[in-house]
Amino acid sequence: MTDPQPSGPPSGLPSSGPQPFELHVADAVLDDLHSRLARSRLLADSPRKPASGLSAAYLRELVETWREWDWRARESWLNAHQQFIAQVGDAALHFAHLRSDRAGAPALLVMHGWPHTFALQLDFADRLPDFDVVVASLPGFAFSSPYADGPMSETRIAATMHALMTEVLGYERYLTYGEDVTANVSDLIAASHPEHVAGIMATHAHFPNSAERAALTDPDEVAFFDGIAAFHEEHGAYGHVQSTRPDTLAVALDDSPAGLLAWLVEKLVEWSDTPRGDPSAVERRISRGRILTEAMIYWVTHSIGTSFRPYYEGADQPDPIPPTSVPAVVYIQRHESTYPETLARRHYLDLRDFGRLDEGGHFTAAEVPDALAQRLRAFATSLGLLA
Repeated sequence: MTDPQPSGPPSGLPSSGPQPFELHVADAVLDDLHSRLARSRLLADSPRKPASGLSAAYLRELVETWREWDWRARESWLNAHQQFIAQVGDAALHFAHLRSDRAGAPALLVMHGWPHTFALQLDFADRLPDFDVVVASLPGFAFSSPYADGPMSETRIAATMHALMTEVLGYERYLTYGEDVTANVSDLIAASHPEHVAGIMATHAHFPNSAERAALTDPDEVAFFDGIAAFHEEHGAYGHVQSTRPDTLAVALDDSPAGLLAWLVEKLVEWSDTPRGDPSAVERRISRGRILTEAMIYWVTHSIGTSFRPYYEGADQPDPIPPTSVPAVVYIQRHESTYPETLARRHYLDLRDFGRLDEGGHFTAAEVPDALAQRLRAFATSLGLLA
């Protein structure tokens, strides 16, 4: 880590130094979980159900594995990644901080979205020993407290994450990468703090907001967002519920580990780069142990309800984000494979490379960590951050 130094205009968020964090789930919590899993009332598939999504058979497999799973071994693996909690504004922010042994290593901020947590991005971070990697938990996710007051907007998340990197950790400059909702957060950080952002890597490239999309005239751009709209019309019920009836849904999922598992895994299945119709194929990209780690973190932290806040508090309906002039590379993941290059070039004004990944879907850092780490390392080298 670099020595703390002035980081330009302050964010205005009060912050405190990081305190070490180590995870230990109480035996009583594990006993209760196992009891609930043993009493799960699992249903058969509905007649004529869509071929995509989760199946009753695969869910039953996962529930049985979760009952017998050696959580303590996984807990030890998580704790091998040094973690902290720091007060940033009115949120206690949890993050893993993987420091390089290399003097002057470039800093990288890695951010998740929904429904994944910081844990799903640790395999990517592990492949970057020549970087100082900060893998942050969003407020209200995992071991980060939710914002105590006010909405969870992209602007607010961006201010929180920038304060973490500069005011708490003392990095003068850093690279940034985000997925899902934090893709826009990463864009916003780069646009708002170009003097502190050495570069941005995107696999979920910039999305204009709804008003900006309505004004598009390029046929490829219009067709892309028409396709996105059609996909959400067919597959977006989860988001509608989370944005309109979050508490009702959260009660059910926080009370039933099988229900929670089904809700989370369906998205891992549908959004990863795997064949449709075989839900277990998700494990070609995201192992069963990693899937269960996600479910366990949501379960023990009771954070499924607070993880819905971006949906009903407007983080998915952002204000326009201005173009950014910081160096950028864009590698489109398979879940958005037809994203038009013209959109990227209008937003990332110093676009150093644009490509489309051959493999890897919505959870890119988890699905293809080696390929992504290789691209990031090449980008940092081109910027003179690595030899």
